[in-house]
Amino acid sequence: MELGLHNRTAAIAAGTAGLGLGTAKALAADGVRVVVCGRDEAKLARALTEIGHGAQGFVCDVSTDAGGREFVERAIGVLGHVDILVANGGGPPPGTFASTPEVEYLAALQNNLLSIVSMCHAAIPGMKERGWGRVLAITSVSVRQPVSNIILSNTARAGVTAFLKTLSREVAGDGITVNTIQPGTHATDRITQLYGPNPDAKAMGIPAGIVGDADDFGRIAAFMCSESAKFMTGVNLHIDGGTYSGLQ
Repeated sequence: MELGLHNRTAAIAAGTAGLGLGTAKALAADGVRVVVCGRDEAKLARALTEIGHGAQGFVCDVSTDAGGREFVERAIGVLGHVDILVANGGGPPPGTFASTPEVEYLAALQNNLLSIVSMCHAAIPGMKERGWGRVLAITSVSVRQPVSNIILSNTARAGVTAFLKTLSREVAGDGITVNTIQPGTHATDRITQLYGPNPDAKAMGIPAGIVGDADDFGRIAAFMCSESAKFMTGVNLHIDGGTYSGLQ
């Protein structure tokens, strides 16, 4: 499907692995000039080869507000401007209420909320000037249906969902869409960390009976950034093989 994005530019945070990498590959394949970041030089080099299409990148840690702003500002320096911001980052450590010290909540909010707030502050003014922009945050289906043993992620990602929903209404008239895409269980390093190398989809309550594929996810994310999706904003789309059981 032609997405109408040829020669647009995209900054994809944490785009060297997993769902961020899948999204970068899909956008680059549709003619978007892509910049990604990651924390590991070797992994970054491998990702740029896999993305292809002249993708560029640099080492940057987006787990804090300062890191999030640095990523977008450096991406603007490389690309000239950023049309598409894919806000993404690793999740905080697993844990329950009883096992998680109170002090760890601040780091989780920096990682999964305040970093994205800063990315938006760096990217959106330029989008408003040009009258076109896409902000897409990769969060989690746990925002809709909290997942056991990741209380920090459940809490911080719910906060960023509220922030982005509010933002979407404020910038809709400027030609900017703001959405979140909420993955369920996909075959990524994060899932291996939490559940081991061969998670049992049925045992994990995934009705589809399989775990998700990062490249499939990336193509859905790319559509949400497309020209055809210009009337789609404030949406929180779950991609989870039927795991979420609610009506909304």
